[in-house]
Amino acid sequence: MEMETISTFAKKLWCVKKQLILVLTPLILLPLLFGLPEKEGKCLYVVLLMAVFWCTEALPLAVTAMLPVCLFPTMGILPSKKVCPQYFLDTNFLFLSGLVMASAIEEWGLHRRIALKVLKIVGVKPAWLILGMMITSAFLSMWLSNTATTAMMLPIANAILESLFGDLATLKENCKVKEETEGQSQVKLHSLPSEKQILSIDGTDGMVRSNGRTAQEIRTESEYQMKVWKGFLICIPYAASIGGTATLTGTAPNLILIGQLKSYFPECDLINFGSWFAFAFPLMVLFLILAWLWISFLYGGLNTRLCVKKQDERAQAEKKAEAVIDEDYRKLGPINFAEGSIAFFFILFAVLLFTRDPKFVTGWSTFFNKGYVSDATTGVIIVSILFFFPSQKPSLSWWFDSRASNTPYVPLLSWKKAQECVPWNIILLLGGGFAMAKGCEESGLAAWIGAYLQPIAQVPPAVAVMFITAFLACFTEFASNTATIIIFLPVIAELAMFVKVNPLYFMIPATTGCSFAFMLPVSTPPNSIAFASGHLLVKDMVKTGFVMNILGILSVSLAMNTWGRAMFSLETYPDWARPVNMSSTVTDIQFPSDSPFNLTSLP
Repeated sequence: MEMETISTFAKKLWCVKKQLILVLTPLILLPLLFGLPEKEGKCLYVVLLMAVFWCTEALPLAVTAMLPVCLFPTMGILPSKKVCPQYFLDTNFLFLSGLVMASAIEEWGLHRRIALKVLKIVGVKPAWLILGMMITSAFLSMWLSNTATTAMMLPIANAILESLFGDLATLKENCKVKEETEGQSQVKLHSLPSEKQILSIDGTDGMVRSNGRTAQEIRTESEYQMKVWKGFLICIPYAASIGGTATLTGTAPNLILIGQLKSYFPECDLINFGSWFAFAFPLMVLFLILAWLWISFLYGGLNTRLCVKKQDERAQAEKKAEAVIDEDYRKLGPINFAEGSIAFFFILFAVLLFTRDPKFVTGWSTFFNKGYVSDATTGVIIVSILFFFPSQKPSLSWWFDSRASNTPYVPLLSWKKAQECVPWNIILLLGGGFAMAKGCEESGLAAWIGAYLQPIAQVPPAVAVMFITAFLACFTEFASNTATIIIFLPVIAELAMFVKVNPLYFMIPATTGCSFAFMLPVSTPPNSIAFASGHLLVKDMVKTGFVMNILGILSVSLAMNTWGRAMFSLETYPDWARPVNMSSTVTDIQFPSDSPFNLTSLP
């Protein structure tokens, strides 16, 4: 009876867990206000309060992000006039312009045309199709949100899988075929009504005999097909997460990095859209190839069929899948004026961002006052054009012929559509991150925490990079990647200054590692969408994601110690990272050659 009472009470507590977190967390954290230095203690109280609310989602993420507006001024940490501007820095406008461009691409279906074209090019053998899915997902998530990319690609993947292997329910039944039914089974191949005419065999009802195959052969083939099906579903969210790291606007943590760099190190101008792309795109390609090899190996896509053509049942299924892709692409019709216009502005958007100030060559920003034009300026200029540029080719004859009909004027993008598509909560979340970073800097909390990280000073920098990437990749499995980087980036910046290492050497891997959430369905929305299909198990994601995390950590470490060192001069401690009040007599600190933090000794 007592156990039943305890169980009932526990269930009731679970039902009100969010309310309990909201009430108890501020009370539990109260000792921080009295046991630490005044300003640092107050700031740590707010940071931990927000961290708990973000990780548990006791409040909506955007609402938690607004807490600095009320808590920092009332607790004497930062005046309101310094907190509020953090919510709309130029970094937020760059993010907003990327979201508006993405909504225009989605409005006119350009992303679907790109996806189907890539799949037509790579072919229909399972491993090549997985590669095609990953390339397309990664490319689209460089510009669209990872969630939108996954949501768009999964239906395409399911249609192709249905044509390759037939109905999933029947496939699962065939995996359970027993030996006693040997030679008697029938295998149902197709069940999608819209594709029945395309995929039916010899004009029948979609049922074919097993051609004398034994039950064991049917089961073995069905198990292989189920593995490939899982590989298709799992590769899309993973590729979307990887692709988002390649551009500043691809994912929120990248923008948090550049925003906090501007706050902590105003003189640092090394990171912009072009320089980040030059560093992160090769990293993304490397990681994508490693991920493809791992997923294809794990889920049966890597075999001799990659290069050898065989005329068997699999070859017939592959032909049907190719027919589905061709048919879907044909239904799109020729590229219209709106799609062509969006493609033009999209390319212009990317080119102008890349060439504004790429660092390795002179950019076009030199034609303007130094420091006046940022990536946000470029982005807003281009997306503003979308709101008045026509979606249909204007009729010139209407001006000269009174009887000619005029083409109706519809812009490429309406503000109503932009409002619906732009996730404004993420804009507030970014702002909350910048406000928190400002509070940590002004209160001295980051420096106070950094001073307690002395043991890490004994770790060689290359090992520290791997440790930081691994830690944040694990932490972000349980928390939002944006919240994770907001919480830890100020501490990592302070740690780098404490041990006299180029801050970028620690901050870039931390930022990238926050996007490596592969192991759990709850880690990131793309994982949740793929898992919600009902065809993946948690153990599938854990098994695949664990190795993916290792591959990601190794890829980041390689990038930082090769082309990253050359691009950002990581082997030296830069002047822009020195405290402004440091006397001129200690600005040239020399480190002994055997010091673990002398980056010139790195291999």
